[in-house]
Amino acid sequence: MDAALYAEIVERRRQFCWQGYESYADAGIEGNWVTPYHLSSANFTGPVLLTYNFLDLPTALRERPRLLAHGYLAEMPFNRVLDLGLALAGLKRKDIYVTHAFHLLARERSERIPNAALDASFDAIARHELVERQVIALGDAASRQCNRHAIPHQRVPHLSARGLSFAERAKKLAQALRFAS
Repeated sequence: MDAALYAEIVERRRQFCWQGYESYADAGIEGNWVTPYHLSSANFTGPVLLTYNFLDLPTALRERPRLLAHGYLAEMPFNRVLDLGLALAGLKRKDIYVTHAFHLLARERSERIPNAALDASFDAIARHELVERQVIALGDAASRQCNRHAIPHQRVPHLSARGLSFAERAKKLAQALRFAS
């Protein structure tokens, strides 16, 4: 991905809206990136982790200063598993690219985003980030989006998924990262 394409995708994200959901700008966490994760994880050639969504609005509002400084909340289970998986694979956040199927803020934590909203967001934004990339879809929703567009990908459990330990999720991620690198 080159800088011009990235700028176009940033603008696509800024223009995207869906009734009932707030944007990063609405939460005061707007920046010149597709997702706040790009403050630490925007490698244009490394493996892509496609997640479900970024965060919920109440958390984004409450944690605005930390999100603007770092792009993520290190204590969240997702990020703890991500860091462990990266360590197991011998990688750092700067070696990967993280993006989302849904590029607006959920109304509450662990909210199920309607499929129509996921489809529209993915179609407008994320699918353009995945062209000719090594994609690792985290969970069923991300994998479904890749399948809709015949985007080759590896599917691993979402890093926040219940039912597996942090270590088990991290090991599966590390295996996928090693295969993609």
